[in-house]
Amino acid sequence: MKIEQMYTGCLAEAAYYIESEGEVAIIDPLRETEPYLAKAKRNDASIKYIFETHFHADFVSGHIDLAKKSGAKIVYGPKAEANFDFVSAKDGQTFNLGKITIKVLHTPGHTQESTTYLLLDEEGKEHAIFTGDTLFIGDVGRPDLAVKSDLTQEDLAGMLYDSLRNKIMPLPDSVTVYPAHGAGSACGKNMSKETFDTLGNQKQSNYALRDISKEQFIAEVTEGLAPPPQYFPKNALLNKLGYDSIDHIIQQGTTGLDVDSFTKILNEQNALVLDTRSPKSFVAGFIPGSLFVGIDGSFATWIGTLIEDLKQPILVIADEGREEEVVTRLARVGYDNSLGYLKGGIEAWKEAGKAIDTIDSVSPDTFVEAYENGDAKVLDVRKESEFDNGHLDKAANEPLDFIQHNFERVEKDEPQYVHCAGGYRSVIFASLLKAKGFNNLINVEGGWGAISKSSIDKKHIVTPELA
Repeated sequence: MKIEQMYTGCLAEAAYYIESEGEVAIIDPLRETEPYLAKAKRNDASIKYIFETHFHADFVSGHIDLAKKSGAKIVYGPKAEANFDFVSAKDGQTFNLGKITIKVLHTPGHTQESTTYLLLDEEGKEHAIFTGDTLFIGDVGRPDLAVKSDLTQEDLAGMLYDSLRNKIMPLPDSVTVYPAHGAGSACGKNMSKETFDTLGNQKQSNYALRDISKEQFIAEVTEGLAPPPQYFPKNALLNKLGYDSIDHIIQQGTTGLDVDSFTKILNEQNALVLDTRSPKSFVAGFIPGSLFVGIDGSFATWIGTLIEDLKQPILVIADEGREEEVVTRLARVGYDNSLGYLKGGIEAWKEAGKAIDTIDSVSPDTFVEAYENGDAKVLDVRKESEFDNGHLDKAANEPLDFIQHNFERVEKDEPQYVHCAGGYRSVIFASLLKAKGFNNLINVEGGWGAISKSSIDKKHIVTPELA
């Protein structure tokens, strides 16, 4: 028996490869299918089942493409409805995989169809559970993401309480918990950086598994839930209704375009120029109107938060050799309309005599000098919780998460310094507003991390104790 967790950091997502006697099951695969197919081929094995724990909201799963390419059956738990062929498993139903068995445990709560898969080893012993978004390490799944449900989040939280206590907690403490997500995912609020653990440890440390009443559980699980990113329900529907082949999307998106072809598409299709280079490279020169979302940051999350139309035509600016990575990561969250990338990048654009825009960017020391002289207005674009944990006394909090709908609150004509935690989100913020005609935003390099460690007088820093 072989179990491999295939973890993708940018989505904080875990897929699983399980093999026994040449037969393979994949649990919660990502959109791109090649890693699973290649692994099975290397092991001289065949993929028999694709188990989905639920209709994922934070990414587009690869179940449909993988089933077509491998001949495997797609399996969902009870109450799942979809526009493609799949096995609608019953609670308690078992599936043989070589010498091991996968047992279906219907665990509604995160969504109505949410299902945990219990792996029984060669001797029939409970070995591991693949919990999807029902049980995380240190947390449980949020109960407010069900698509077109007539149930409230309190209703679903009550179901989750019952699922945990009736289906999962009675299992042996030695069982390994393999969740679908780790820290950084928006599918929960208190996930551990660890990506698996024993059930026994979770019974001791996970707040949601304490001996508490259903009413207290519902109150705790639903407290402090920030609104989910706008793309979540759209991705859940794609997973339910189906989508285009990833191969076609990558082929189209990795088409190299010369400057003239790039410009023609830009003008005729109202395409968005998405610049995925580093913050430093972007602020030094970019195509006017571009949106910056660097590929080396929380790329998928910010794409899904800020680009509201999944069908938006996109033209890519990327570092050489990373074009396919960009297109693939866009497709992971349902943005399938990449139309190509600019061959030669910004240098080719400059050489063609095209206009270049820039964003003013200053060092933390330059910013501190201006701030202490009293002539610096500041926008802190971190989340409210980060802001409350420590900020400058004269800073205004305008979280990047909501700026698409709050940009009119930002002063348009007066210079303002913008910072986040480390200098990534502030450049996204500045690029977004620059495209809307805000020309007086100044990025602070290194963000709050650099500012708080600078020579700034500590009297200017507000902490929870001083608030």
